[in-house]
Amino acid sequence: MRRLRRLSLHLLQPAAPPAPGDQLALAACAGARARRVEGGADVAAALAAYLRGRHRATQMRLFDFFRARPDLQTPVELATAAHRELCYRQLCALVREAGVRPLTLMDSDPAEYFAVMEAAGGADISLGVKLGVQYSLWGGSVINLGTKKHRDKYFDGIDNLDYPGCFAMTELHHGSNVQALQTTATFDPVTDEFIINTPNDGAIKWWIGNAAVHGKFATVFARLILPLQGKGGEPADMGIHAFIVPIRDLETHAVLPGIEINDCGHKIGLNGVDNGALRFRSVRIPRDNLLNRFGDVSRDGKYTSSLPTINKRFAATLGELVGGRVGIAYCSVGVLKVAVTIAVRYALLRHQFGPPKQPEISVLDYQSHQNKLMPMLASSYAFHFATVMLVDKYSEMKKTNDEDLIADVHVLSSGLKAYITSYTAKSISICREACGGHGYAAVNRFGALRNDHDIFQTFEGDNTVLLQQVAGDLLKQYQEKFKGGTLSVTWNYLRDSMGTYLAQPNPVTARWEGEDHLRDPNFQLDAFRYRTSRLLHSVAARLQKHSKTLGGFGAWNRCLNHLLTLAESHIESVILAMFIESVKSCPDEKTREALKLVCDLYALDRIWKDIGTYRNVDYVAPNKAKAIHKLTDYLSYQVRLVARELIDAFDLPDLIIRAPIGMQSEAYAQYTQYVGF
Repeated sequence: MRRLRRLSLHLLQPAAPPAPGDQLALAACAGARARRVEGGADVAAALAAYLRGRHRATQMRLFDFFRARPDLQTPVELATAAHRELCYRQLCALVREAGVRPLTLMDSDPAEYFAVMEAAGGADISLGVKLGVQYSLWGGSVINLGTKKHRDKYFDGIDNLDYPGCFAMTELHHGSNVQALQTTATFDPVTDEFIINTPNDGAIKWWIGNAAVHGKFATVFARLILPLQGKGGEPADMGIHAFIVPIRDLETHAVLPGIEINDCGHKIGLNGVDNGALRFRSVRIPRDNLLNRFGDVSRDGKYTSSLPTINKRFAATLGELVGGRVGIAYCSVGVLKVAVTIAVRYALLRHQFGPPKQPEISVLDYQSHQNKLMPMLASSYAFHFATVMLVDKYSEMKKTNDEDLIADVHVLSSGLKAYITSYTAKSISICREACGGHGYAAVNRFGALRNDHDIFQTFEGDNTVLLQQVAGDLLKQYQEKFKGGTLSVTWNYLRDSMGTYLAQPNPVTARWEGEDHLRDPNFQLDAFRYRTSRLLHSVAARLQKHSKTLGGFGAWNRCLNHLLTLAESHIESVILAMFIESVKSCPDEKTREALKLVCDLYALDRIWKDIGTYRNVDYVAPNKAKAIHKLTDYLSYQVRLVARELIDAFDLPDLIIRAPIGMQSEAYAQYTQYVGF
């Protein structure tokens, strides 16, 4: 097969007739290689046009703005205090000089808002996060959890940065378990106020972005307590609600009475964001400061809500905050693209060793290097299309408020955020190692990318917790399937694939090893979905068995690793389905061929990495497993031949790459110049 593939290069791309005495094979291959490079610019341009979102012009305008303002560009070395002030100046300039209105965009066109966030994060990840704190979290909580009176009072001030604010949810003792927060908001019917109080040190609000230096307001999540309305005249705990609490004077910026603010200090990364800790000592706020979309308190202290239970109100409250997860998943792909771009360009530039008495070869010509970087490049494309789909779904959800779509986006945003950020975090370290000693230089950015991105795995929901939400929803859908109910759109495939799973694997197709079969998207998607269905069925059986002796919580904990694997498998199926659909939708034939190559590598690399699962159930016979392995290596080699074009198609300007070894040209010259030569 290897010889046939080599010969096909000659047949499909024949070279000019060789001169007498020349070696036919070398002349033909060189000719084919040359033509591939000559057409590379066209391929890159066509790919870039297809990848380019409809808001690329907005991003380019912001790139040009920062390029023209060297005073706003983040240097390699910067003290924490200086970085915080620079980050705030960057945000102010973005809003007040570049004319961006992020909250308006988030409200009217979420896709453009996420494009702005990605561009800001490209300039400095701290800036992207600070923008997210101000608008996704503080602004988003006001417009999504509040009502018209809150929008009228705060919208413009948040949008133009007159009202910089915080999102005070996490406490010292509780992060992921939001329902267990201890901060209280007790209603005082005499003065018509809520009293915000931190009952103990464990309830101190912790890691609150914008709190240490710049914030003037905070959306504080606290337990709403109504005196004398519980059983026997006891206080009634109505569950977690959100309140607007001023924390600094609008004019003097002095911390307001009853509030204590301390700095969380220097962090591993994101030191442009000022994280602080907040303690409240009987801080009084007007009753109108309750963000009352899902629950309200009248002047006489009566509680009303359109939702009947604490759990339903809590779910609705958190459901309105999924935009943060969507933004993190989207921006994490941007970070992955930067890391892969630097690593691949350096691998093409760097030459080490070679055949005896011949020139050294590019390190990307080594199979080991291809296996490190090419599946990662393929994943960058897969994640790009998946997050574009997620943003589109989120935008549609905000327009329609369709309940099924809301549930779909909630689970998809949880799964994609968890899966993509975990993958990106691991990939940055691999890219650093792939660049050898030069990857260790701070100017080449891997250290900053790794440190700044690392927390993406934790904030807006710990990844392990989010994957459990995905698994929980899959089990709910599984139960609905056997009750004859309908499945939500993204889970429709379970109806068919569960039926396939319950039948034994076909012993004939399990042995098929032809390249056409292995590169058939139907085979690839069926394999992904079969694995998910099998995992779902088996974990459901295990949970049922263990719950009899361990109870629901104990059974879940006993099966936790199984559940996490199930969630990841499902998300991989969703990503592949979107990638295949994006390949089919590509209008240009050559671009479609390039994307198909990348999609095949993504799919088969994932299957090979979990080949044990497929072998254990005889879904893949030994000969087929071997063929998948060989084809994955071959596809990595094929992607390597167009790696430069695939990277250039990301269309990332030097302002965003910044690493000397990742520049499109004169990389070594820029590197030596930076050092001082």
